[in-house]
Amino acid sequence: MNLRKWFFLFWSTMAVGGVISAVVGTLMQWIDPDFGILGLKATGFNLLTMVLVGLLFGAFSQMGFFSYLTLNYIALSVLRKGYLWNALQAYTTLFALGGVGYMLYDNRTTLGNNWIFWVLPLALLAASWGVSYVKAKQTNNSAFIPTMFLLIVVTLLEAWQSLQSNVYSMTFMIIPMFACNAYQIMWLHRLLRKEQTTGSASSSNAKPVA
Repeated sequence: MNLRKWFFLFWSTMAVGGVISAVVGTLMQWIDPDFGILGLKATGFNLLTMVLVGLLFGAFSQMGFFSYLTLNYIALSVLRKGYLWNALQAYTTLFALGGVGYMLYDNRTTLGNNWIFWVLPLALLAASWGVSYVKAKQTNNSAFIPTMFLLIVVTLLEAWQSLQSNVYSMTFMIIPMFACNAYQIMWLHRLLRKEQTTGSASSSNAKPVA
């Protein structure tokens, strides 16, 4: 991936984070008029703050995404067998879903609800499954588990701080983070495919060197 494509992915991911955060934050504020960020309740200013926070979410998501790509490269180099790495990712994904469900159940009194501990894992699983299915259809079946791992494990790690807060904070952070991660993973193969196509065309048109 060249610098121009990375630059496009970086800014477009931040834009996705800003837009999704504004939409989710507005809905949260409509449901609960007391919902605000940094103690600010004024609708106009609060919307601006939500967009700015969403831009930060997008940048943070980029860090997590490229950290995962680095981890993926190192793991494949060490394990040598792709199916071993996929099995480890599948186990970690299931463990993360069960772990976050247990943690939220254990903190249900503090959080003030009795449903988020099962709604969040199931919703995250369903959304991740849908994105992973489309990703596998557009690329190959081996992309299914890595995509699930990214959308579940990496998203939960990125939004970990919100999991120890309230339902509104979880919703406001997890949805934009998930959207940014899904956007990046769905764009990655398109960017790489264009680069490979351009490279192949250049090679076929190149004159042999004497």
